[in-house]
Amino acid sequence: MAKQVLQPGPDHPITVEPTKARVVVKAGGRVVADSRNAFTLQESTYPAVQYIPLADVDAGVLERTDHETYCPYKGEAGYYSLNVGDVKAENAVWTYEKPYDAVAPIKDHVAFYPNVVDSIELVED
Repeated sequence: MAKQVLQPGPDHPITVEPTKARVVVKAGGRVVADSRNAFTLQESTYPAVQYIPLADVDAGVLERTDHETYCPYKGEAGYYSLNVGDVKAENAVWTYEKPYDAVAPIKDHVAFYPNVVDSIELVED
């Protein structure tokens, strides 16, 4: 059975906009991501999510896993475990390597589960 692709609409709006602030993610007591090129994705009534370019994340703290999920609005998500300091969290970071057109800007970006990291801060320069 083919996966159903749904388009964002009035019942499930999705917006992707450049984040106006610098995004700093801390885990295990240190900075693991720092970006001025993130995107804010707002999906329906869910909390906004910061998608950070993979190039702005410390690759040494990420380990790719085999875990995958599917979103009918965004596509297939792949996952990374986060290993830094005392934080060892499986599938704590996700990415859409081939996102649907409606959310194309998040390609080559990752997002962190906020309950796993110390903080996700928006810093005004």
